[in-house]
Amino acid sequence: MIRPMATTNPVPRFPDGFLWGVSTSAHQIEGAADAREPSVWDVFTAGPGRVRDGSTAAVACDHVHRYREDVALLAGLGVDAYRFSVSWPRVRARGGLDFYDRLVDELCAAGVRPVPTLFHWDLPAGLDWLDRSTAERFAEYVSEVAGRLGDRVERWITLNEPAEHTLLGHALGVHAPGRKLLFDALPVAHHQLLAHGLAVRALRAAGAGGIGIANSHGPTWPASPDPADVAAADFYDTLLNRLFAEPVLLGRYPDGLGDLMPGDVGADLEVIAEPVDWYGVNYYAPTRVGAPRGTEIDFGGVRMPAELPFSVREIEGYPVTDFGWPVVPGALTELLTAFRARYGDRLPPVVITENGCSYEGIDDRERIAYLDGHLRALHRAMEEGVDVRGYFVWSLLDNFEWAEGYARRFGLVHVDFETLRRTPKSSYGWLREVLREQHL
Repeated sequence: MIRPMATTNPVPRFPDGFLWGVSTSAHQIEGAADAREPSVWDVFTAGPGRVRDGSTAAVACDHVHRYREDVALLAGLGVDAYRFSVSWPRVRARGGLDFYDRLVDELCAAGVRPVPTLFHWDLPAGLDWLDRSTAERFAEYVSEVAGRLGDRVERWITLNEPAEHTLLGHALGVHAPGRKLLFDALPVAHHQLLAHGLAVRALRAAGAGGIGIANSHGPTWPASPDPADVAAADFYDTLLNRLFAEPVLLGRYPDGLGDLMPGDVGADLEVIAEPVDWYGVNYYAPTRVGAPRGTEIDFGGVRMPAELPFSVREIEGYPVTDFGWPVVPGALTELLTAFRARYGDRLPPVVITENGCSYEGIDDRERIAYLDGHLRALHRAMEEGVDVRGYFVWSLLDNFEWAEGYARRFGLVHVDFETLRRTPKSSYGWLREVLREQHL
């Protein structure tokens, strides 16, 4: 491991009991594809031209066989908690939850709290979020997981980023399952939110507490003061932020969107709004949005169709990651204070369930600067009254980055995808020192 960059201005002190962790997801790191049922991602990546480098996650980081090594990395880092996801396709296969039983035992023995996410995009092949019954099947699966792991798990996450799974997987077709439904994908959003509510009930019935959801959020900036740009930005913000927050927090859809949802929306909203113990926020960057331009554009590798009622614009004047995402730590403060102002006492304690960046190299000083800036921005939000209880870095390991394949590296630990050797990066050493200071 390369010696971490010295810090002349230490990260501010966070409150005692603040939860520090790192995150991963099953499909991105586990491998051992022959020991689980296929997922929609296995089907998707088998098609030509769908993944940037033509790769699949059949092996990925081989975490299923190397989990003890990875737990040792977690313990060496000094985190309090590890957010991983449970693969529904693996649970359905022979052996079911055996791997997660071993993983949770290993984490507990190392003094790292397990924080399972119950759905992180790897839907079993043959199931479909357009079908309402998938939400019911999800609740049955959640009951099975809680029954097996609940004696050692104190904090649960129902869904990860239903907004991206809806938009990228079902509206634009650049993620699994590869559909291009545009606004006809809205039932996917509703059924995922219903699955969340049913999962909360299933977890409560199993005696579980500490339940939350991990939604992705970011400020939406109008491209200009022009009323057409402001209206387009408001629409985008409603679609990507409020559509997935307000049913959970307020028990209602933003004006007009409930009418587009299937089924008995009123009854479903009672389920969706089952109280959560905390609210997870995945934050990466703000988005600049303007009126539609009438031409299809490529934004961050995603083709944005011309018929959308908005266009996503570049954000200038900020450094960018290797993924081309702008680095704007202050937008995290902006987001959290805006959430507190919008939702007031309906907003439960917040946990940052993902925050991270893609950079090449083991001596990753850019990642250190990114994390340092975002921790300071998070601390400012807390000073301004936002109740934040934890922070998880994305990600522990370089991994299979969905449609980007192995072309993007978000890890604190470098993975050689030929040998699978793990090498802690400079950012790993830097964060270890930050956590040591925080725990003094």
